[in-house]
Amino acid sequence: MELRSRPQQDKKMCTKVFWVVFPHACFISSLVIYAFLGAVMFSHIESNRNCNESKDYKDFMLNLWNLSQNFTENMTENEKVFKKRVHDLFIKAKLEWFADPKEHWSFLGSLFFCCTVFTTVGYGHSYPVTKVGKYLCMLYALFGIPLMFLVLTDLGDILATILSKSYNKCRKLNSKMLASKPAKLCSGCVCKKNNEIKTGSSLLMHHKIVIQEPLSITEVLKSQSSVKRKSLQYQNAEIFEMLIARENQYLMPPRNNKFERWSSCPELDSGKMTCVIENFGKELEKLDVPILLMALIVFAYISCAAAILPKWENHMDFEEAFYFCFITLTTIGFGDIHLQHPNCFLFFSLYIVIGMEIVIIAFKLGQDRLIGLYKKVISYVSKKTSTQYEKYPCKK
Repeated sequence: MELRSRPQQDKKMCTKVFWVVFPHACFISSLVIYAFLGAVMFSHIESNRNCNESKDYKDFMLNLWNLSQNFTENMTENEKVFKKRVHDLFIKAKLEWFADPKEHWSFLGSLFFCCTVFTTVGYGHSYPVTKVGKYLCMLYALFGIPLMFLVLTDLGDILATILSKSYNKCRKLNSKMLASKPAKLCSGCVCKKNNEIKTGSSLLMHHKIVIQEPLSITEVLKSQSSVKRKSLQYQNAEIFEMLIARENQYLMPPRNNKFERWSSCPELDSGKMTCVIENFGKELEKLDVPILLMALIVFAYISCAAAILPKWENHMDFEEAFYFCFITLTTIGFGDIHLQHPNCFLFFSLYIVIGMEIVIIAFKLGQDRLIGLYKKVISYVSKKTSTQYEKYPCKK
């Protein structure tokens, strides 16, 4: 029997784990599939566009040629005027004039572009040029941004659960370590308490404890004074009705609660998935860890990427990479620094999705602390004004 019951328990545990992980895997996999489909779509549309030289491009190159011809080494007195003319000329320049669409809109480049769209980062150096690409970009963002927020909420619950449990475990370990030190000093007090408990248990041993069997229905009814006073006819009728009710209660099938029904057959519990979806964001709302701890986690997360990026991107150092990661994870996205290595795109896409959730949790905790601070300030000001009003009431 034990050998048969063990595989059944393992199956139940597997089904429980499956139905816990399944909703989260669905949302994350749907975002990944959506990103890959967008990458294929934009790579096909934008990389195959016609690169005909437009009139604006020809005018730009002609003006640039004229400026280079006019500028000589002897014209140092007109250097400021020349810089202003060059500045005005390059403002009108467009990036697609100088970029190779096949290289710029590769699969990894398009995947990174899709990630910047539904994460609302939008660096500015990568954007669709064709009309079809622009229309599809609007539709892609219309469905991708809500999906991204849904995944962020789901990841927020997972990260909040991990953070809260790990923080509570650390607090328990710290409290146990602190409690073990004074326990050595107060060993005499513990011995006294143990002696008192022993004496109390010895006193209880002298008394006899009698455990009676449960009474039957007829014995309970006989013990009731109201039943004794009634006539024999009514008494027999009541006993008969109670016996029928008791018999029906035994014949009824046992009711399984929600957890038992779900553990025995998860397919029958249709409310499990809806329960998981309805509880989105609850763990994040309940999260309460120190804001300094969360700031340290954000700093460590950004520093790790800032240490890795310069190995792939030669034009970056640690400070520029740290600045770039911070601007990205906060969805500011100036576009002054961008990635050039194609192998870095996929890594950084995953980095953005996880890092944005960590930053959102930090902002959420900071927002809660600010709200608490504002409440204290408002209550303090209201108390001060009420006391001043009581001291110096307004004279009519």
